[in-house]
Amino acid sequence: MTDRDQTVMYPMNGDNGHPARLPVFSEFTLSEEQPANVATGLVSLGFIGAAIKRGVRLLCALAVIGLIIGVGYYVVSPPSPKATTSVLLTYGPDESPASAVFDNQTIAESHSVAQRAMSKLHDTTQSLGSFAGSYTVAVLTDRVLQITASAPTAGQAVSNANAIATSFLQFRAKEEEAANQVLLQSLRQELSQVRGNLDDLASQISQVQSQQTSQSQQARLKSLQNAHTQAEITLGTLQETIAGTQAGTSTISSVTGSVVLDPASPTVKSKSKTILEYGAYGLLAGLALGLGIIVVGSVVSDRLRRRDDIARALGVPVRLSVGHVRLKRRLLPGRRGLAAAADPEVRRIVAHLRTAVPQRDRKAALVVVAVDDPGIAALSLASLAVSFAKDGRSVVLADLAVGAPAAALLAGKGPGVGRINARQSQMTLAVPDIDEVAPIGPLTAAPDAAARHAAARHAAAPDAAASNAAAPGERERSKFTRDVASACASADILLTLVTLDPGIGADHLATWGGDAVAIVTAGRASWAKIQAAGEMLKLARMRVISAVLVGADKSDVSLGLVPDGEILAGIDSLG
Repeated sequence: MTDRDQTVMYPMNGDNGHPARLPVFSEFTLSEEQPANVATGLVSLGFIGAAIKRGVRLLCALAVIGLIIGVGYYVVSPPSPKATTSVLLTYGPDESPASAVFDNQTIAESHSVAQRAMSKLHDTTQSLGSFAGSYTVAVLTDRVLQITASAPTAGQAVSNANAIATSFLQFRAKEEEAANQVLLQSLRQELSQVRGNLDDLASQISQVQSQQTSQSQQARLKSLQNAHTQAEITLGTLQETIAGTQAGTSTISSVTGSVVLDPASPTVKSKSKTILEYGAYGLLAGLALGLGIIVVGSVVSDRLRRRDDIARALGVPVRLSVGHVRLKRRLLPGRRGLAAAADPEVRRIVAHLRTAVPQRDRKAALVVVAVDDPGIAALSLASLAVSFAKDGRSVVLADLAVGAPAAALLAGKGPGVGRINARQSQMTLAVPDIDEVAPIGPLTAAPDAAARHAAARHAAAPDAAASNAAAPGERERSKFTRDVASACASADILLTLVTLDPGIGADHLATWGGDAVAIVTAGRASWAKIQAAGEMLKLARMRVISAVLVGADKSDVSLGLVPDGEILAGIDSLG
């Protein structure tokens, strides 16, 4: 900045005190080696643990919601009264208890048994499927089944359980009886066949005996007599088996030995214990849902958190990372506005920004780029401006960010350039009008800026009427630039806060300073957004000193460095 020229301040890389021409896209070659996307850090237990720690509020909220839903479900739809009974099973000699018990469990849960039980209860109020679903059968041991029935009342539950147990035993006995009847029928058929065989053998023996005696006749006779004797033995065995089967049909061990072990009785359960159980189930369900959301969300998210990922996307090394910064603490009075700058993390950012301010001479300019969250950047830059003002430095703070957050912290009165008093310190605050897009700063000659904007205006509206209509807006923009330049003529430091918009570009940043610091919040911006910010700063030919990462995870052990050849490719060639 020269005292003789109030229009031009802080020459940047130009000759004879004039600023260098702003680059155009065709003059700048992007690094072709930088990938369009890079996978974030490997998913590990530490990564998942950090994600759960970040989402502890969501986890607790879903757990509480699950608890409330569980208790509410009990209140709205309390469990029906239940009754239990047990059945002792006895098996036949040909049955294996280990496998037969599960067959009996399936039989007890069948619709056939349920139909018998409903007939005993004379229940016509519900369907067969509904009744079958109202009870369960559990295997306690190889010989014991437990039947649990539920009903609207405890008495009805007891009746249902008893009816189900009795119906099961009767059905089982009937099945055993039917099996014995099939066996008897088979034995009788076999007995009839043996008797017919005996009669046939007796007839053959009579025929052979009437024949002339010979050696072959005697052999044939002996064979028929042996067969007749064997048939008689088989006949006697079958007769004994049939007699035993008929006598034992009503006294089969598997039928007479299977009884109801314990009569049905209502299940008594504490109401408070049941409420706690329902609440615990809801709590566990909420925790499981929360863990699933947090873990899956952290794995599939494209938002960057690691220093290495952010440095690679931005193309700038992360030279400072701090913990979480909370701008608003409603429970603690006096923590709003600049009072929040007392936060140790904010103080670290301010100290880093102070070292980033060029110290080549008394005149210095620094641009702070809020990549995602302008609030923390505004608080840090406003605190830095106040700090310089208290040191006796003349400071101009330009707030070009959306919403002018720094001006709000300093109690600015609106767009324009004027002196303010912040914490007993005087400084100049510059806020462009809301309609002024990409305002030109004091580091570019006003005629050059006017010519460039006039050319753009004529390209968009070539007719004279449109040009005349656009002139007042151009004059207002030039006035803002002149006012800032006038304030900077006697100032020591120009601090600028900006937010980037890919739809507008960042060519105007070079008119506010040559050095910049980017502030990124962990987990707030995607790879594409951070990379776009880095590319816009390159195209604007800004010398980005470093990046500051806010809200860094303690589990992040990456350095935040950029591989050789990727740090602002092409910037060093600018001189």
